[in-house]
Amino acid sequence: MKTRIIGLDPGLRHTGWGVIEVEGSRLSYIADGAVHSVNEDDLATRLLQIHQQILAVLDEFKPDEAAIEETFVNKDARATLKLGQARGVVMLAPVMRKIGVAEYAPNVIKKTVVGNGHAEKDQVKHMVKILLPRAELKTADSTDALAIAICHAQHRGHKVTEDQLARS
Repeated sequence: MKTRIIGLDPGLRHTGWGVIEVEGSRLSYIADGAVHSVNEDDLATRLLQIHQQILAVLDEFKPDEAAIEETFVNKDARATLKLGQARGVVMLAPVMRKIGVAEYAPNVIKKTVVGNGHAEKDQVKHMVKILLPRAELKTADSTDALAIAICHAQHRGHKVTEDQLARS
């Protein structure tokens, strides 16, 4: 049975998305891209723009499951808060379409895709291209979203923690 998964890499300016299909252990690329908000608009309007565009992507590609990267806390508290708000509206979209959302820490995604939880972006991109040779990798954000989808394909139905992956 085929399962369609969307990976979501939230951001206030650019939110990446990537759609794959999984059948057994076989992964197939479907599409990738990014949605954008208008920098000059107020925060509430930007969040609405992201939310509406993600809903449109969900309606077009009709995924069965969704996966999103957990927010990491950085030194700039305001930036972290805004990212959290963007992440919230991105998470809300699949739930509104009755699609479950799994969450993965950045290190778990990297460890799953590359084999190293501290892999660089170029390494992740290289492995995504190997695992999904037809992938277009339209933006860095959509490449990350495809990595999130790949991670979910590997861990579906299991709660995976960074500690568990460190022991593997």
